[in-house]
Amino acid sequence: MANARRAVTPAVTAVVAAAAARAAYTALTRNPPGGAERWTRTNHRGEPVTLLEGPAAALAGAIAAAAAPGVPARSRAALVTAATGAAVFGGYDDIAGSGDRRGFRGHLGALAHGQVTTGAVKIGGIGATGVTAAAVGGGPAVDVAINAALIAGSANLLNLFDLRPGRALKVALAAGVPLGISQIALRSAGRPRSARPAPGAGRAPGGGRRLGGGRAPGGGRARSAGRVGSAGWAGGAGVAAPVGVAVALLAEDLGERAMLGDAGANALGALLGAAAAGSLSRRARIAVLAGVTALTAASEVVSFTKVIQRTPPLHWLDMLGRRPAHAAGSATPAGPVGPATSDATASTVTPAAPDTAAAPDTAGTSATPDASVPTQRGPYVTSHEAPGHNALAAPPFP
Repeated sequence: MANARRAVTPAVTAVVAAAAARAAYTALTRNPPGGAERWTRTNHRGEPVTLLEGPAAALAGAIAAAAAPGVPARSRAALVTAATGAAVFGGYDDIAGSGDRRGFRGHLGALAHGQVTTGAVKIGGIGATGVTAAAVGGGPAVDVAINAALIAGSANLLNLFDLRPGRALKVALAAGVPLGISQIALRSAGRPRSARPAPGAGRAPGGGRRLGGGRAPGGGRARSAGRVGSAGWAGGAGVAAPVGVAVALLAEDLGERAMLGDAGANALGALLGAAAAGSLSRRARIAVLAGVTALTAASEVVSFTKVIQRTPPLHWLDMLGRRPAHAAGSATPAGPVGPATSDATASTVTPAAPDTAAAPDTAGTSATPDASVPTQRGPYVTSHEAPGHNALAAPPFP
């Protein structure tokens, strides 16, 4: 019974997040701020998709974190700050960005030549968001520094996966569900992994160990462990917010009716980072941060999409639930085209028309896929990861 009660807070938060995500998405698509054209992009099929999934995801995540029962005020504030700040700067890049520069190298390279890109503004803004959220969460200076890097790095990393329909949301679920379950399990065991006794806790005045070590004179657990325990609750509730949002919006993303864009991917990533910051031990947070940093650095030289395509289990998961590809050039744009976006599920490039009998023999050469990525079933979309690849080439594994 006690274990069931411990799972209630994350479960309630996930349900609130899912309901808020559906409500926000419905409201925003019915009345798009600034008009539908501002938020519409054309995907590789020539079909319109909306960026409004991103603002809906960010808003729902922030609402769920703010409303999570049993979460300390500072933890609520840190989660909301992380989601809101990341969404604002990601949304700015979605709407105002040209897409000419990609990745840290591209944006920082432009900055070195005196050009301030929207991506550079986003990098600085999300970094500041991480620092602010970590400071709001509190703790020693070293923990604030680790948490700031973890929040900002997670926000950026999830966005790097937002290159195919549903991929970023699947990654959010793959990261969030184990973290949430681990927090519930550790809490049920009676001692969160991050719990540490207060200095001198569990020791008698003469330096010997007090019987029933780890407990205060009144029989209760040491105060510091209680504080960390509430932080563990904050982490469980915090991670439930992006998980609930991902479940609620996954069908829209897989169906290629909408996409997260930078606003949604950055916000959900920041929430995951803030949840980890609020629940894991320092050693665990350093390990996670090292992984986030390594993947981010690798993304500058390695295509995540190629790695996923050439790894059968990852490819299967990546394709799970996605629409089958159509013949090249069979679709025409069905909606207005906005500025370029870093999400590769949409492109402002109109697919090339199919070859006809009257066309010269060379008419189809520009549509030939890169030999390094064989043409098979499933959509393969142009992106900053693979700028030379055909928009309809498919992953190499069925």
